[in-house]
Amino acid sequence: MTQPPQPPQQPPNEPPQGGFGAPQEPPAGGFGAPQDPPPGGFGKAPEPSYGYPQAPGAPQTPPPAQPPGFPPPQTPPPAAPPAPPAGQPHYGYPQAPQQPQGYGYPTQPAQPQYQQGYQQPYQQGYQQPPTMPMQPQPGGSGGGRKFSGQMAVIVAAVVAIALIVGGGVWYASSKDDDSKKTAQGTDGKGKGGEKGEKGGDSPPGQGPAEEKAPGDPSAKVLMQLPQPEIPKDQIWNATGSALTDDVYAKAGVNELNGYDPDTGKEKWSIPLPGMTCAMSREVTDDGIVAVVTEETERGKKGDYEPCSKVSAIDLKSGKKLWTEGVETNGVKATFKEVTISGTTIAAGAGVSSGGAAWDVTGKSLWKPKVGKCEDVGYAGGDQLVAVRRCGSYGDYKLKVQLLDPKTGDDKWTYPLADGIDNAKIISTNPVVFGQDTTEITATGVTDVFSIGANGKLRAKIALEEGKYDHDCGVNVVNDCRAITVGNDRLYVPTRQHDGSGESYSQTNEIVSFSLATGKPTSDRAIAGEDGEIFPIRMDGPNVIAYKAHGYQQGAQVVSLDGKTMKETKLLETPSSEAVTDAISGMVPKSNELLYADGRLFLGKKLLSKPYSKDEKEYVAIGFRAE
Repeated sequence: MTQPPQPPQQPPNEPPQGGFGAPQEPPAGGFGAPQDPPPGGFGKAPEPSYGYPQAPGAPQTPPPAQPPGFPPPQTPPPAAPPAPPAGQPHYGYPQAPQQPQGYGYPTQPAQPQYQQGYQQPYQQGYQQPPTMPMQPQPGGSGGGRKFSGQMAVIVAAVVAIALIVGGGVWYASSKDDDSKKTAQGTDGKGKGGEKGEKGGDSPPGQGPAEEKAPGDPSAKVLMQLPQPEIPKDQIWNATGSALTDDVYAKAGVNELNGYDPDTGKEKWSIPLPGMTCAMSREVTDDGIVAVVTEETERGKKGDYEPCSKVSAIDLKSGKKLWTEGVETNGVKATFKEVTISGTTIAAGAGVSSGGAAWDVTGKSLWKPKVGKCEDVGYAGGDQLVAVRRCGSYGDYKLKVQLLDPKTGDDKWTYPLADGIDNAKIISTNPVVFGQDTTEITATGVTDVFSIGANGKLRAKIALEEGKYDHDCGVNVVNDCRAITVGNDRLYVPTRQHDGSGESYSQTNEIVSFSLATGKPTSDRAIAGEDGEIFPIRMDGPNVIAYKAHGYQQGAQVVSLDGKTMKETKLLETPSSEAVTDAISGMVPKSNELLYADGRLFLGKKLLSKPYSKDEKEYVAIGFRAE
């Protein structure tokens, strides 16, 4: 779809992800080992989008909330997009909807889709609004087009609240990386995220699985971080979390805080120049993560500052190593995302000022290029892949490029078709990217392309609109969730559809497509009645997936065998009302979900004031299986 860029320095457009529907005030002691909020609490609003002047699209009004369990109303399918121009050499031009094929497609007509990730309708079996105050439990611890300006933030929050009051819930949404453990649950080894195979040059699926089923997958609450007081009608940003063998790190207000991943106790707190705008998914073997922050702390009125600072953080020692920024023609460059490949930290600026990179030592490798082309964003891990935009207003063209992480020079270039204005990197080894060709963004990508080592197209995969339910961030390159690559396949969840059980039961599946042929395979993992399942990352040849089953039932992390799709339970959270309400408030698919070594951490990105004083909001919760 065409996503209109935003004017500089405007507040975020997104409604709070997971900020509503969280559990109400618990009794003394909460539902687990309570943690005092770190100094300054958590939170921050996201960095605004930039770009050429363009009138913002009219805000889209969501349909009336449905009673829990009822499917959303049906809408007519969109008109078919225009045919590609004659002689078009590449895939990627908007396609007409494809007919279902293969396994795992929903049995009912496609349901309406709304703005990417954070405005999907409530689906029974995954998230339920709280109905009563938390009670102590024995044995347990518990869409549409954007519009700009600060009123956009306020209106979005008010609309979300109104929907909850009306009985419905609207909520906010990995890729495989390298031999480094990564901050968002993607496949890797090293010291910085989830465990996977060694060998940085080996594509995911070619190493041994490392996650083992514990003796007892029943998990206990490890930590709970209360949300700080949020000013009325404001939205704050807490984007960024990382998990290593030694630390669970979570972004706070003008700080990054580290906790013991086995006890939940705070280990350190690092002051930052301002609120966090982005954090790298990857962590180096030495435990270094990259963070983008605002230029300075906000004033009392909460005025947004530019996201112009890039910092390297040592998670082991709890120290900030360096902070840098760059200028182009006397103007400070602003950044929307950051990634790490090897020892290179690369920050993308969307469509505002191009990308820049540093060595982990802080040495500048390249600065935003001045000319007719700019790097929109990067995805790291095994390899460094960039999305570059060239041309002038009204005639922009995108390219996907494999870069030398030391110099920024391209090794090969794959041009996208004319008219395509977005590209999302799903994997860097092998290179797999997607794009959304629909008029109104719904899930994440509707077309996926696998690229060979020579930069040539291997296969195109069509993800028919309305049949799949992954998520990719808007105006960023490296932020796709609930979709992953391994075993030379693309794993993606179907959208929830009618189950075979009692009335209004919902279910879905994880299915896969061949990256060599683009065709569906026989892979199929079923969520079960009143359930939802989606992939988190790869673990060698196995798929690590998150599985939820209705209200007051524990959520699960499971391992799916890459050959048979046989399921092995790795962790299950307590089924108490307090815990299930807290998890619902985190919205696992669209926020931060990290799993490794029997430990599950859920983190929230956007924070807003609770609807009522009785509600209890959290910025992060953690679980551990014994």
